[in-house]
Amino acid sequence: MESYVKLLKHRESNTIVVSFKNESDKPFRIGEKMNEIYPEAYMNGYNWNAFLNYYLKKHCPDTLINMERDPEAGSYAAYYIATDENEKRAEKLVSTIINLIENESKIYEILKNEADSIEWD
Repeated sequence: MESYVKLLKHRESNTIVVSFKNESDKPFRIGEKMNEIYPEAYMNGYNWNAFLNYYLKKHCPDTLINMERDPEAGSYAAYYIATDENEKRAEKLVSTIINLIENESKIYEILKNEADSIEWD
């Protein structure tokens, strides 16, 4: 798994957490390029939340089922209650984030064609 995204299981709170550190080197660099392409895309955790919500609704709506989000300035976190189904959703979310970051041209293409449809923070 890439260092900028982690899947964490918390037994004491019965939750599964997907943690995306958007200030890690590669996501940070991608965020700067996103901002160059579309000035409203200042990529803190809140705008990653906006971008991911938009992307997930179109491409992976099942990952949004039972998901709670908690964006911050330097990170984005998604929470699920620990169930087998939610663990699969969390794993899919992790792979989706990795796929986007490792294939950043997809992100830039979305910004060039659909940025006005995203509800930026």
